[in-house]
Amino acid sequence: MKPIAKDNSLLGYSSLELYPNIFHFVTTRQGGFGSGRYATFNCSPFCGDDPQIVALNQGKLKREIPVTQFEFIIPRQTHGCEIVVIDSEFLLLPSDKRLELLEGVDALITAEPNCCLAVSTADCVPILLFDPVHKVVAAIHAGWRGTVQDIVGKTVSKMKECYGTCPTNLVAAIGPSISQDAFEVGNEVYAAFQQAGFDMSAIALLQKDTNKWHINLWEANRQQLLSRGVSASQIELAGLCTWTQHDRFFSARRLGIDSGRMLSGILLK
Repeated sequence: MKPIAKDNSLLGYSSLELYPNIFHFVTTRQGGFGSGRYATFNCSPFCGDDPQIVALNQGKLKREIPVTQFEFIIPRQTHGCEIVVIDSEFLLLPSDKRLELLEGVDALITAEPNCCLAVSTADCVPILLFDPVHKVVAAIHAGWRGTVQDIVGKTVSKMKECYGTCPTNLVAAIGPSISQDAFEVGNEVYAAFQQAGFDMSAIALLQKDTNKWHINLWEANRQQLLSRGVSASQIELAGLCTWTQHDRFFSARRLGIDSGRMLSGILLK
């Protein structure tokens, strides 16, 4: 990933940057407003931060996006696999009804221009998808529970169902999140992945010194993309660990649940 803002507040993917009809970003902890565990660039309204600070940060983020008029669509996530399609009917709804429909949602899809789909993460895996043929974008929040429930695969299938997306055309970016080295889990989490049918030899490692399992969420989601027909050459992996680089990215495991979140966003111009 490389900076797309001078103050390093936003990062971008080289694969998605090739398409001039979209804009995408991943926020960092730099260049914004806030203090303590929310320092300095929390743009999520759902993590306990001061709403005025969030508004300031979102205002800064909007100024970095080269689109004259657009709106953020940010769901209140619950580590599930609920997917919402943002269509023309959704955009005509009043704000309270929109909020209701975005409650408990972990993935968004749209073909509507000037709608910035954004998911919040702080160790979980953010995934952005783009179908350049049908001009459809998606933003996915894949925590370990969502990964077990195949949220990324279900999102690909939903794009195919609603817009005719062919998975081989998709460009996918797997963003900054907790690495396998840092993601120590209990036996119950290992069992959940095993029961979901994952190749555990590819995604799990037993640390002999602690006798604890470590799960590779990056590879688990990559494998799910591959299983739905996305080409390996079309999947970009940031390879950046939020837990290790907690000074650069928000990490709930390091900072606690009451802390900031990164936003990963994508929009059609």
